[in-house]
Amino acid sequence: MNALTICQPYAELIMRREKRVENRQWPTAYRGALLIHAGKSREWLELDDQKLFDEFYNIPLAQMQFGFIIGVAQLRGCIHWNRGIRPYPVIMEAWPWLPNHEHTEGPFCWILEDAFRFSVPVPWRGFPGLFDVPSGQVAVGLSEAMEARKAVRR
Repeated sequence: MNALTICQPYAELIMRREKRVENRQWPTAYRGALLIHAGKSREWLELDDQKLFDEFYNIPLAQMQFGFIIGVAQLRGCIHWNRGIRPYPVIMEAWPWLPNHEHTEGPFCWILEDAFRFSVPVPWRGFPGLFDVPSGQVAVGLSEAMEARKAVRR
């Protein structure tokens, strides 16, 4: 199953469904379930003096995982983004929120939907780019996600 390493606090924001765009320097043709791996790096955090929480997003450090697969999201699209160029109407129809979303930067915006946090994160080593994780390693979390999606549809 495809996975992507995302540094904190951004992986946490995706799980909270506050970050719907992941910016990359490269496009992908892949669409579908994408495991979210929270990287070990802390370089993107803006920690308070006591190093207890990220000041910019006001997220306690204790609520963030590092070096774990923390959930799954659906990768619905990959858009080449340039703020100086008006997006195609079909893009605006599909994702009208995209131009005003706080995290829309580009050059390639990966559109994420239906994020679901695993109740038990899976320790895993991240890799650059998309990487494969055997489905059996995350079976419990994927089963939880499927049940949650069914419950929402009822």
